[in-house]
Amino acid sequence: MAAAWQDVVRDAAAVREAAAAAVDAALLAGVLMRTGEQPHASDVVNYAPFTLLPSAVPRALFEQAYAVQQDFNLLVDAISQNKEFLEQTLASTIKVDDFTARLFRIHMQVLEEGLAQTVFLGINRSDYMFDCGLDGTAALRQIEINTIAASFGGLTSRTADVHRLVLKVLGKTEEASRLLPNNPAKGLALGIAKAWELYGSQRAVVMFLVEDVQRNIFDQRCVENELWNRNIRVVRKRFRDVFEQGSLDASRRLFVDGQEVAVVYYREGYVPQVYDQQNWEARLLLERSRAVKCPDIATQLAGTKKVQQELSQPGTLEKLLPGCPEAVARIRATFAGLYSLDQGEEGDRIAATAIADPERFVLKPQREGGGNNLYGEELREVLKKIKDSPERTSYILMDKIKPQPALNYLLRAHSPLQVSECISELGIFGVYVRQGRELVLNQAAGHLLRTKAIEHADGGVAAGVAVLDTPYLV
Repeated sequence: MAAAWQDVVRDAAAVREAAAAAVDAALLAGVLMRTGEQPHASDVVNYAPFTLLPSAVPRALFEQAYAVQQDFNLLVDAISQNKEFLEQTLASTIKVDDFTARLFRIHMQVLEEGLAQTVFLGINRSDYMFDCGLDGTAALRQIEINTIAASFGGLTSRTADVHRLVLKVLGKTEEASRLLPNNPAKGLALGIAKAWELYGSQRAVVMFLVEDVQRNIFDQRCVENELWNRNIRVVRKRFRDVFEQGSLDASRRLFVDGQEVAVVYYREGYVPQVYDQQNWEARLLLERSRAVKCPDIATQLAGTKKVQQELSQPGTLEKLLPGCPEAVARIRATFAGLYSLDQGEEGDRIAATAIADPERFVLKPQREGGGNNLYGEELREVLKKIKDSPERTSYILMDKIKPQPALNYLLRAHSPLQVSECISELGIFGVYVRQGRELVLNQAAGHLLRTKAIEHADGGVAAGVAVLDTPYLV
């Protein structure tokens, strides 16, 4: 915790007063979610969980994360265009992971047919933690890069104002003025708007592809409203709607419910549970269309854990980004240790090492959305069970990052106000647009800080573990 808050964190009366003001400020600012009891109703809402105090983040590491984001945008885009790299990297995974295999089959089918899509939009979020070395110095370490449905760009656009007010209530006006402005919703909308414009039809709509249960609707509405403000029409559809109402014309323009779709912005489609046969058919229809998919299926595959692990191998980045040694160096400086569990001598050795010392590692399946990773004794048990099976190749191993905990209060509806030891994860949003071979937009679009109590090993805000936060640079 920044020294600035040490006087506050143990002052029960000041904390109670600040927490009451913070909750009202969050509701006023629109830091909202639908409730678990009534997930379809916007007339019964509560505040999204957040920290009482902004968390200290080392300025140098924050700036490093921003400085490398355009490089990661370039890298994701390069991977998505490299059929051979995806084929070779995912070869072992698609034999044992049906979800990745089905995505890959659609990718190959669309390539064989010939891409109708000419404009490509990437919205990703690169997530980091601050690894505390034995000498106490912190290093930026990438956890993962999310290339589909990277969320909370909307709500985090409003969270800094809440923390600004909290600091003022606590008599810390000067500290409040140091909180950075942050508006990822605007940056994400800028990318979607550019793709819509390049698609070239004023009548066409942007389609948000959304879940059946939309508790996090206000986060999406922040981005949606930015598009309405630009007079770009937005519709919200589910896979089922695409299956029932979707069609392609002779030039593979996509129509859903009679409206031409310029951009499909996925806020769904990253977990196997949402796909039945109809939804797979809807996904194929979308991929075959001329509409700009965010992401297209190749870009979703570029975000898999197996690809992340392969990028850490010597020489891989140089092949994907030829002639960009500075970008390669900046990217590589953020990598944690990543290890393949492919079958063979090297995979056997790393599996045995992890079984012997599970506290050193995290076991990651090819899944998004939080709450999937395995740690400690659970990691050991799973690896012991699958160590001689091909199923092993559907996971990767990563060095466990050890951040320095700090004290904070996690504000959740209907939960007691109590101090927790917490750790934070920083995400940087990136947006790029490519037309044909030409990159017409490439930028960092804002940041997201999420914080959780140290007793929780895994999980994000939507998974109900982490809460929204604001960086206080130190």
